[in-house]
Amino acid sequence: MALVFLDLDETLLDGDSDYEWGRFLSLTGKVDRAFYEKENERFYQDYLAGTFDVMEFLDFALKPLAENAYTELCQWRTRFIETRIRSMVKPRACELIERHREAGDRPVIITSTNRFITQPISELLQVEDLIATELVRKDGEFTGEVEGIPCFGEGKITRAQQWAQSHAQNLQGSYFYTDSYNDLPLLEIVEHPIVVDADKKLTEHAIENDWERISLKS
Repeated sequence: MALVFLDLDETLLDGDSDYEWGRFLSLTGKVDRAFYEKENERFYQDYLAGTFDVMEFLDFALKPLAENAYTELCQWRTRFIETRIRSMVKPRACELIERHREAGDRPVIITSTNRFITQPISELLQVEDLIATELVRKDGEFTGEVEGIPCFGEGKITRAQQWAQSHAQNLQGSYFYTDSYNDLPLLEIVEHPIVVDADKKLTEHAIENDWERISLKS
Protein backbone atom coordinates (compact mmCIF):
# COMPACT_ATOMS: atom_id res chain seq x y z
CA MET A 1 0.00 0.00 0.00
CA ALA A 2 1.42 3.37 -1.03
CA LEU A 3 0.58 6.74 0.46
CA VAL A 4 -0.91 9.13 -2.09
CA PHE A 5 -0.52 12.74 -0.98
CA LEU A 6 -2.92 15.10 -2.73
CA ASP A 7 -2.63 18.87 -2.65
CA LEU A 8 -6.06 20.50 -2.46
CA ASP A 9 -6.10 24.03 -3.86
CA GLU A 10 -5.75 24.29 -7.65
CA THR A 11 -5.07 20.53 -7.71
CA LEU A 12 -8.26 18.75 -6.67
CA LEU A 13 -10.13 22.05 -6.71
CA ASP A 14 -10.32 24.47 -9.62
CA GLY A 15 -9.43 27.37 -7.37
CA ASP A 16 -8.03 28.13 -3.93
CA SER A 17 -10.25 27.46 -0.92
CA ASP A 18 -8.36 29.84 1.40
CA TYR A 19 -8.65 32.66 -1.14
CA GLU A 20 -12.32 31.87 -1.78
CA TRP A 21 -13.05 31.84 1.96
CA GLY A 22 -11.62 35.35 2.16
CA ARG A 23 -13.78 36.45 -0.76
CA PHE A 24 -16.82 34.83 0.85
CA LEU A 25 -16.23 36.70 4.12
CA SER A 26 -15.82 40.04 2.34
CA LEU A 27 -18.76 39.63 -0.05
CA THR A 28 -21.12 38.60 2.76
CA GLY A 29 -20.10 41.52 4.95
CA LYS A 30 -18.34 39.50 7.65
CA VAL A 31 -15.16 41.60 7.31
CA ASP A 32 -14.23 45.02 5.98
CA ARG A 33 -14.66 44.40 2.26
CA ALA A 34 -12.22 46.89 0.74
CA PHE A 35 -9.35 46.09 3.11
CA TYR A 36 -9.87 42.34 3.16
CA GLU A 37 -10.16 41.96 -0.60
CA LYS A 38 -7.00 44.01 -1.14
CA GLU A 39 -4.97 41.98 1.36
CA ASN A 40 -6.44 38.66 0.24
CA GLU A 41 -5.46 39.38 -3.35
CA ARG A 42 -1.97 40.50 -2.31
CA PHE A 43 -1.29 37.27 -0.46
CA TYR A 44 -2.68 35.20 -3.33
CA GLN A 45 -0.37 36.90 -5.83
CA ASP A 46 2.57 36.35 -3.45
CA TYR A 47 1.66 32.66 -3.33
CA LEU A 48 1.61 32.42 -7.12
CA ALA A 49 4.93 34.26 -7.33
CA GLY A 50 6.62 32.03 -4.75
CA THR A 51 7.16 34.92 -2.31
CA PHE A 52 4.44 33.92 0.13
CA ASP A 53 5.04 34.56 3.85
CA VAL A 54 2.86 31.93 5.48
CA MET A 55 3.05 33.35 9.01
CA GLU A 56 2.13 36.86 7.85
CA PHE A 57 -0.80 35.41 5.93
CA LEU A 58 -1.98 33.37 8.92
CA ASP A 59 -1.90 36.46 11.15
CA PHE A 60 -4.25 38.08 8.63
CA ALA A 61 -6.47 35.11 7.77
CA LEU A 62 -7.10 33.82 11.28
CA LYS A 63 -8.39 37.08 12.75
CA PRO A 64 -12.00 36.52 11.56
CA LEU A 65 -11.92 33.09 13.17
CA ALA A 66 -10.71 34.50 16.47
CA GLU A 67 -13.18 37.40 16.42
CA ASN A 68 -16.35 35.35 15.83
CA ALA A 69 -18.11 32.56 17.71
CA TYR A 70 -17.33 29.03 16.58
CA THR A 71 -21.00 28.12 16.15
CA GLU A 72 -21.54 31.10 13.86
CA LEU A 73 -18.37 30.32 11.90
CA CYS A 74 -19.65 26.79 11.31
CA GLN A 75 -22.88 28.20 9.86
CA TRP A 76 -20.89 30.45 7.52
CA ARG A 77 -18.70 27.52 6.53
CA THR A 78 -21.68 25.34 5.59
CA ARG A 79 -22.96 28.05 3.27
CA PHE A 80 -19.43 28.55 1.88
CA ILE A 81 -19.01 24.88 1.01
CA GLU A 82 -22.37 24.72 -0.75
CA THR A 83 -22.17 28.02 -2.64
CA ARG A 84 -18.44 28.23 -3.47
CA ILE A 85 -16.62 24.93 -3.07
CA ARG A 86 -18.88 22.16 -4.36
CA SER A 87 -18.74 23.51 -7.92
CA MET A 88 -14.92 23.88 -7.74
CA VAL A 89 -14.20 20.14 -7.48
CA LYS A 90 -12.40 19.16 -10.67
CA PRO A 91 -14.31 16.59 -12.74
CA ARG A 92 -11.54 14.00 -12.68
CA ALA A 93 -10.37 14.50 -9.09
CA CYS A 94 -12.69 11.90 -7.58
CA GLU A 95 -11.79 9.46 -10.37
CA LEU A 96 -8.10 9.81 -9.52
CA ILE A 97 -8.76 9.22 -5.82
CA GLU A 98 -10.89 6.15 -6.53
CA ARG A 99 -8.33 4.74 -8.95
CA HIS A 100 -5.68 4.80 -6.23
CA ARG A 101 -8.06 3.24 -3.73
CA GLU A 102 -8.77 0.39 -6.16
CA ALA A 103 -5.01 -0.14 -6.46
CA GLY A 104 -4.82 -0.53 -2.68
CA ASP A 105 -3.24 2.86 -2.03
CA ARG A 106 -4.16 5.29 0.77
CA PRO A 107 -5.18 8.83 -0.32
CA VAL A 108 -4.17 11.66 2.03
CA ILE A 109 -5.06 15.30 1.35
CA ILE A 110 -2.20 17.57 2.41
CA THR A 111 -2.84 21.30 2.31
CA SER A 112 -1.53 24.56 3.74
CA THR A 113 -5.12 25.75 4.22
CA ASN A 114 -6.35 25.32 7.79
CA ARG A 115 -8.37 22.33 8.96
CA PHE A 116 -11.47 24.37 9.79
CA ILE A 117 -11.92 25.19 6.11
CA THR A 118 -10.63 21.95 4.63
CA GLN A 119 -12.19 19.27 6.85
CA PRO A 120 -15.61 19.48 5.16
CA ILE A 121 -13.91 19.67 1.74
CA SER A 122 -12.03 16.47 2.52
CA GLU A 123 -15.35 14.88 3.46
CA LEU A 124 -16.89 16.16 0.23
CA LEU A 125 -14.11 14.42 -1.69
CA GLN A 126 -14.59 11.31 0.47
CA VAL A 127 -10.99 11.33 1.68
CA GLU A 128 -10.77 10.33 5.33
CA ASP A 129 -7.14 11.34 5.92
CA LEU A 130 -6.30 15.05 6.01
CA ILE A 131 -3.08 16.87 6.88
CA ALA A 132 -3.71 20.60 7.20
CA THR A 133 -2.55 23.65 9.13
CA GLU A 134 -3.92 23.18 12.65
CA LEU A 135 -5.47 25.96 14.73
CA VAL A 136 -5.56 26.50 18.48
CA ARG A 137 -8.94 26.48 20.20
CA LYS A 138 -9.53 27.46 23.82
CA ASP A 139 -12.85 26.82 25.52
CA GLY A 140 -14.23 25.88 22.13
CA GLU A 141 -13.24 29.11 20.37
CA PHE A 142 -10.38 29.89 18.00
CA THR A 143 -7.56 31.98 19.45
CA GLY A 144 -6.06 33.08 16.12
CA GLU A 145 -2.93 31.02 16.78
CA VAL A 146 -1.44 28.13 14.84
CA GLU A 147 -0.86 24.78 16.53
CA GLY A 148 2.48 23.28 15.56
CA ILE A 149 4.11 23.74 12.18
CA PRO A 150 2.09 25.28 9.32
CA CYS A 151 1.61 22.77 6.53
CA PHE A 152 3.45 24.84 3.91
CA GLY A 153 6.72 24.45 1.99
CA GLU A 154 9.28 22.54 4.05
CA GLY A 155 6.58 22.20 6.68
CA LYS A 156 4.71 19.79 4.42
CA ILE A 157 7.65 17.38 4.63
CA THR A 158 7.64 17.50 8.42
CA ARG A 159 3.88 17.12 8.67
CA ALA A 160 3.80 14.28 6.10
CA GLN A 161 6.56 12.39 7.91
CA GLN A 162 4.90 12.92 11.30
CA TRP A 163 1.58 11.71 9.94
CA ALA A 164 3.14 8.64 8.31
CA GLN A 165 4.98 7.71 11.51
CA SER A 166 1.87 8.13 13.66
CA HIS A 167 -0.06 5.83 11.30
CA ALA A 168 2.69 3.20 11.08
CA GLN A 169 3.34 4.11 7.44
CA ASN A 170 6.37 5.27 5.46
CA LEU A 171 7.03 7.17 2.25
CA GLN A 172 8.27 4.17 0.29
CA GLY A 173 6.43 4.12 -3.05
CA SER A 174 4.60 7.35 -2.18
CA TYR A 175 2.95 9.77 -4.61
CA PHE A 176 2.39 13.51 -4.42
CA TYR A 177 0.02 15.37 -6.75
CA THR A 178 0.24 19.17 -6.77
CA ASP A 179 0.02 22.25 -8.97
CA SER A 180 2.37 24.56 -7.11
CA TYR A 181 6.08 25.29 -7.15
CA ASN A 182 5.70 26.05 -3.42
CA ASP A 183 5.33 22.27 -2.94
CA LEU A 184 8.71 21.47 -4.46
CA PRO A 185 10.21 20.27 -1.12
CA LEU A 186 7.70 17.42 -0.74
CA LEU A 187 7.73 16.64 -4.45
CA GLU A 188 11.46 15.99 -4.25
CA ILE A 189 11.25 13.34 -1.53
CA VAL A 190 8.34 11.19 -2.73
CA GLU A 191 8.92 8.34 -5.14
CA HIS A 192 6.29 9.49 -7.65
CA PRO A 193 6.10 13.31 -8.03
CA ILE A 194 3.19 14.21 -10.31
CA VAL A 195 2.29 17.77 -11.27
CA VAL A 196 -1.34 18.66 -11.92
CA ASP A 197 -2.44 21.65 -14.01
CA ALA A 198 0.79 23.16 -12.76
CA ASP A 199 1.96 26.75 -12.59
CA LYS A 200 4.67 27.89 -15.01
CA LYS A 201 7.62 27.45 -12.66
CA LEU A 202 6.61 23.96 -11.60
CA THR A 203 5.87 22.93 -15.18
CA GLU A 204 9.36 24.00 -16.24
CA HIS A 205 10.90 22.12 -13.31
CA ALA A 206 8.84 19.02 -14.11
CA ILE A 207 10.00 19.03 -17.74
CA GLU A 208 13.63 19.37 -16.68
CA ASN A 209 13.28 16.45 -14.26
CA ASP A 210 11.06 14.29 -16.47
CA TRP A 211 8.23 14.25 -13.93
CA GLU A 212 4.77 13.12 -14.95
CA ARG A 213 2.34 15.93 -15.80
CA ILE A 214 -1.44 15.52 -15.84
CA SER A 215 -4.66 17.54 -15.86
CA LEU A 216 -7.75 16.89 -13.76
CA LYS A 217 -9.85 19.43 -15.62
CA SER A 218 -12.56 18.29 -18.01
